[in-house]
Amino acid sequence: IDQSKTSLFCLMPLQVSAMGEKGRRNHTEVTDFILVGFEVSPELHLLLFLIFLLVYVMILLGNVGMIAIIMTDPRLNTPMYFFLGNLSFVDLFYSSVIAPKAMTNFWSESKSISFAGCVAQVFLFALFIVTEGFLLASMAYDRFIAICNPLLYSVQMSARLCTQLVAGSYFCGCISSVLQTSMTFTLSFCASRAIDHFYCDARPLQRLSCSNLFIHRMVSFTLATIIILPTIIVIIVSYMYIVSTVLKIRSTEGRKKAFSTCSSHLGVVSVLYGAVFFMYLTPDRFPELSKVASLCYSLVTPMLNPLIYSLRNKDVKEALKKLLEKKNSLL
Repeated sequence: IDQSKTSLFCLMPLQVSAMGEKGRRNHTEVTDFILVGFEVSPELHLLLFLIFLLVYVMILLGNVGMIAIIMTDPRLNTPMYFFLGNLSFVDLFYSSVIAPKAMTNFWSESKSISFAGCVAQVFLFALFIVTEGFLLASMAYDRFIAICNPLLYSVQMSARLCTQLVAGSYFCGCISSVLQTSMTFTLSFCASRAIDHFYCDARPLQRLSCSNLFIHRMVSFTLATIIILPTIIVIIVSYMYIVSTVLKIRSTEGRKKAFSTCSSHLGVVSVLYGAVFFMYLTPDRFPELSKVASLCYSLVTPMLNPLIYSLRNKDVKEALKKLLEKKNSLL
């Protein structure tokens, strides 16, 4: 008995070492992941593919059209439309990071994505979604200056400041993306390779890890707080001043005109942040709800943004009408 106990204790370090080596080997040997997508019957794959295709085509047409209108019409050479053009650019690219691969997987047997492709999706999506949050905060500040200090608008919202705000938005998005991506892919993936989502995202990737996630989650929470809280504070404070100023306007027509310049932006902010909060507050035991919320801010929001701004904005509608008349005259 003593001899067998001795043999057992001698083998235990070897087994632990083997398990550690296996974990490291699994981490280094991960060459691809499997995107599970939506758990629906195969008969619905065609319907989902057509819906994704329709939404993506509308995203391309809407955002490319918005950028073209802003660049070609001199009347839209203002800070508000400078920010809006960058917002359309961001919407166009972060939806393009997700939609083509998601549509391909509806017809793919393996539904796989390479490790490098997964890293690229996490990095680019985090970059553009954080950039969009800061752009929306910049647009709220722009509306605050336009309504609360209209006489100083051209001085305060100079071309230099607008460029700095946009560059700062991309810089914050890049820093956040580098940190989020590096934290996610330093985890040990020694469980299943199947990601229960339709694109690579940090949260479902964490479920595949056998690493201790406490520090990772604390850092992610801190990072999200540092990113989201300032943008929300800027938006809320800006609109508090805007509402206070508008209510002091005596004429009904003046109040209506002031609110109309903000309603489009407020609608975009509500859709984006509502979907983001819904996704991250949804418990892990309801992955399908997280997918629906992700669908809202990854594809539905980029589709709605150009529609919201074009349908509710007189300047954009007039610029679009002028562009179409110019095309018809050339034909």
